[in-house]
Order: sequence, then structure tokens, then C-alpha cells
Amino acid sequence: MNTESLDPRDIPILTDAVDQDGHGYALFDAKSVHAAIVTETLNLADSLLHQATRDIEATLFERVLDQLRAQLPELVDRVLREHSGWPANGNG
Repeated sequence: MNTESLDPRDIPILTDAVDQDGHGYALFDAKSVHAAIVTETLNLADSLLHQATRDIEATLFERVLDQLRAQLPELVDRVLREHSGWPANGNG
């Protein structure tokens, strides 16, 4: 485009990016955007992994307690029999 021409039929060449509302915005630095995306992605992954670890720990804790509740009565009976001299069938 000839910058000296004042012909209104000349199509202007846009040099700045403009959004739909007509607000201009500057082009961004690809390296800094890349670094920001990588940083935010790693922070998100770290957060999700920590939450998953807490969830897994809670699930395992519940399983261990359930197994302990189920097995503890028999364990107590067996140890009491062994140390008291009661017969194995519990009649004694």
C-alpha cells in the first residue's frame, strides 16, 4: 500500500491485532507464553497428583481398618486360647 495515497478505496493493512470488540492487543512473546503454559501445566499436574495420593491413602486406610475390624475378634480369641489353655473349640 502506498502510504502517500489518500484514496479511500485503498484497503488498510492491519499491523495490530484487534479482538471482536475492536480492542487492540500486542503480539506476545512465544517463549514466555510457552514457559507460562509449561509452568501452569506442571503446577496443575502436581496438584492433581497430590490429591490423587490423598484419595488413595484414604482408601487404603479404610481397607486396612475394615480388615482389622474383621480379623481382630478372631485374633483376640486365638491369642486368649493359646495363653489360657482353653481348648481350640472354645468350650473351656
